[in-house]
Amino acid sequence: MATEARHYEKLEDRKVQCHLCPHECTVADGKTGYCRVRRNEGGTLLATTYGRVAATGMDPVEKKPLYHFHPGTYIMSLGQAGCTFRCEFCQNWHLLRPDIPQQDLPPEEAVRLAGREGSIGIAYTYNEPYVGFEYVLDTSRLAREAGLKNVLVTNGYYMPGPFEELAPLTDAMNVDLKSMRDAFYRKYCHGELAPVQRSIETALERGIHVELTNLLITGLNDSEDEICDWVDYVAGLGCDIPVHFSRYHPAYKMELPPTPTATLSLAYRIASRKLNYVYLGNVSGMEGSDSVCPHCGAVLIQRWGYETRMGKLEGSHCRSCGQGLNFVV
Repeated sequence: MATEARHYEKLEDRKVQCHLCPHECTVADGKTGYCRVRRNEGGTLLATTYGRVAATGMDPVEKKPLYHFHPGTYIMSLGQAGCTFRCEFCQNWHLLRPDIPQQDLPPEEAVRLAGREGSIGIAYTYNEPYVGFEYVLDTSRLAREAGLKNVLVTNGYYMPGPFEELAPLTDAMNVDLKSMRDAFYRKYCHGELAPVQRSIETALERGIHVELTNLLITGLNDSEDEICDWVDYVAGLGCDIPVHFSRYHPAYKMELPPTPTATLSLAYRIASRKLNYVYLGNVSGMEGSDSVCPHCGAVLIQRWGYETRMGKLEGSHCRSCGQGLNFVV
């Protein structure tokens, strides 16, 4: 159920230029942009995945991962097709294909389904949700009207104008900040770092709850210097931002060995010196699962995988010391 795309301009010879993401593709008639799902038909840019999803599920909100946003609840998760990156280590690479099987789920039905399932809201996830901008925008509006939350799990590769349109409807984001090296983004993701930083900073300025993930890939972005630079950047934005260092496993085109657990421990130690909430993902039996009050050390939430048990967290405060904390409940 394709619909005309937003944020593009028509050029000569039935070409169009898309202004949704920083690639700003010029697309000839009959072709698609870099995302593979925004197609030019006769000089009109179409959002070809509108109203269609390739993956759905009811997930613990911790799986996004969001550890400080309505902890212990479930959220309906929707994925479409397409992406603005070509990460060589992508875990959901099959969703890059525009011909992946999809089912109809118009915005109205998506919101009704979330309500029937008792979800706190809708997470736009699995693929890069931004390439389905029109669907995410329309669904988010209806979800907000129904009292549901909207969550983006995203690479943050946005142009400012479209994000200003979507930001007021967005309650929380987990942004995958893959490296603080632009060269890494260019070589392994086929994008750039600066737009991702701009999106993170804009989200924080707009009052969106933000958590950040860094997938540590063996030998590529996991050196002590790179971890320190990543932590310093986040600390400059705010020491209360929850961060998730995630263990890499071979996927898609990347066959490097899994991240050593010693590297994850190093990242945890480095980050904990400057950041109040540091977590480790894709690994078990290590530190970095529980939420601990940075002021008195009380255990706020205990976690075993995606299972949670509430401890001393009371609303967005620590019950032990009364300190206000960066939790949305």
